[in-house]
Amino acid sequence: MFETGFLELLILGLVGLLVLGPERLPKAAHGLGLWVGQIKRTLSSMQQEISAQLKTEELCQTLEEQQHTLDTNLRQAKHAIERITEPPVSG
Repeated sequence: MFETGFLELLILGLVGLLVLGPERLPKAAHGLGLWVGQIKRTLSSMQQEISAQLKTEELCQTLEEQQHTLDTNLRQAKHAIERITEPPVSG
């Protein structure tokens, strides 16, 4: 998603140190880490839900195709049995 290199992290750390000072920077970094962790967990959970939904839809589509195939085969078998069991036509 976002690519952050060492230089960007170093610049953010220096700016944070200048703005917040050495006393508040560790608390702010800890809070930011917790916040980022929560966002990552939420995104991961959403991704798993979407993946599960896609798998469910694929399974439903496969089941529908199998049902259609079974219905077709059943109809063909029924017609074959009806032809075999029909009495001969006298004429």
